[in-house]
Amino acid sequence: MVQVTITPPAIVPQLMAPVPLVGSSQNLVVGGAPACLEGDELPPAIKVPLTYTAPPFVTPGTGTLQLTLTPTNKTLMTENGKKILIKGQQFIAKFNVQTPAQQPTPAGPVPDPVAVKPGTAQFITTNVMTTAG
Repeated sequence: MVQVTITPPAIVPQLMAPVPLVGSSQNLVVGGAPACLEGDELPPAIKVPLTYTAPPFVTPGTGTLQLTLTPTNKTLMTENGKKILIKGQQFIAKFNVQTPAQQPTPAGPVPDPVAVKPGTAQFITTNVMTTAG
């Protein structure tokens, strides 16, 4: 799973709980499921535009998530040219605003001026048997 935390006051409801990863490995199975390779770090459920608010901008806007892995999140070994994902350390998450959230005012809505919301992400694993380096 991947847990993404966007820095407050931004709130992205779809990221409140960890999101299951979907492994794409054709040959390597870990715990009965295909191993996750580079490119699998952003599961389909959060690859699409997500809604957000950032009080006082309470009328929801949308944006997309970008994750930047560190070398500690990938093995040196590859499968079909892609490195295998491992737990490693926290890494960088960015929420890139596509449609800004808005603050309602008597003069009309005011858009959120911050186009990129910073955050962090980390892999969460229940695997205690398999190790990789």
